Amino acid sequence: MSEPKMPFAWYYRPVQWLLLALAQLPLSVLYAVAWLIYLLLAYVVRYRWRVVLENLRNSFPGKSETEIRCIGQQFYWHFAQVVVEILKLAAIAPAELQRRMRFVNPELMTRHFAENRFVLSLGSHRGNWEWILSGAALEFGGRSAGVYKPLNNNFFEHFMRGLRTRLGADAVPMLSTLRYLVQQRGQGRTLSLLTDQAAGPEDRPYWTDFMHQEAGFYTSAERLAQQFNCAVLYVGIRRVRRGYYEIKFTELPDGQAAAAASNAPDEAQRYPITEAFVRCLEADLRATPEQYLWTHRRWKHKRL
Repeated sequence: MSEPKMPFAWYYRPVQWLLLALAQLPLSVLYAVAWLIYLLLAYVVRYRWRVVLENLRNSFPGKSETEIRCIGQQFYWHFAQVVVEILKLAAIAPAELQRRMRFVNPELMTRHFAENRFVLSLGSHRGNWEWILSGAALEFGGRSAGVYKPLNNNFFEHFMRGLRTRLGADAVPMLSTLRYLVQQRGQGRTLSLLTDQAAGPEDRPYWTDFMHQEAGFYTSAERLAQQFNCAVLYVGIRRVRRGYYEIKFTELPDGQAAAAASNAPDEAQRYPITEAFVRCLEADLRATPEQYLWTHRRWKHKRL
């Protein structure tokens, strides 16, 4: 019998071996690697430094330039740690990840599971957004899935999908979201969406003030919650110390509430789930600004 064909080009095999070998290192060693990544990003390459400063200045107009630059440096150190932590997903023991991820109020999730109800978990690029999916799979017995946008590079798509699913979570390509919800309807599961991406005018977003700037948000959570009568939770995650995170759920308006408000005259009332998500995220960013992904151009689109 012939061996199955590799899902990526052969010359990526050494890269795979290197990454898997690095993942075997203890986190204490990987954090030394993170320090080198931090120095490279913050002082040598200065990766998107102008974007980071612009985002921080606009989001925190009351802070001095010294404070803004301090938050920027803290962000790069946080980001470097997240990079090696994501790599560690290739080898981390389930018990170790569970020890490092504390769910403050898991009952908000499990009570919906007891009713065989689907839960939309709305998160953001804050804390370690990749660890949440695997941590939830362990915490809730494999009942978690995450929506993601497939990468164009076959090797990195294969590698990242392996990281996300290794500990029992499902990884759902964005275009397969509806099919997944139909297949899993009535089984008491949760589907995670990172809903802080920048939606453009062509996406018919919900426009609102977010961190002192007008921003467009995708409204897919509103439509999915209504169509499948989902409960909706905001997922707040923060780093409490190096390698340890705390996850707290906040109940948001559910699908029935969103359906009832769909014809409201005020736009904020028509999108109660998205509006509530934005305010929860704002509160978290003000509490720990360095733990957000400030390198992405969250406010690049403007309302037409």
